[in-house]
Amino acid sequence: MSNSTNAFSSIHFVDAYTGWIVGSGGIILKTVSGGLTSVNQSSSSIINSLNLNQNYPNPFNPNTIINYQLAINNVVSLKVYDALGKEVATIVNEKQNAGRYSVEFNGEGLPSGIYFYKLEADNFVETKRMVLLK
Repeated sequence: MSNSTNAFSSIHFVDAYTGWIVGSGGIILKTVSGGLTSVNQSSSSIINSLNLNQNYPNPFNPNTIINYQLAINNVVSLKVYDALGKEVATIVNEKQNAGRYSVEFNGEGLPSGIYFYKLEADNFVETKRMVLLK
């Protein structure tokens, strides 16, 4: 079959193994092996990239959560900078295994304002903005 989208309108089996599916565009598919009978969605999805999510809540006072995902084991650096680019906190600076991570940032000792958090891992660098509102 091609990569085009097809809508199936009817499925009919004459026994446990032999059946037909009729679809849009005149498509008729036949199986003599029963075909796929069910699909179970896995609760653990495979992570295939590095990803930095937006913090929440945002604006925050004084705590916020930052989530990120690693596709492979990596040395990870997650730092917070003020609006002038001065580093104000290092949240993570260690080797981590592939997976999903959630870290809490506490801005209690910082003034209200715009801050940036930057995730670095191997050749991946991403920065996002957050607002501390007291």
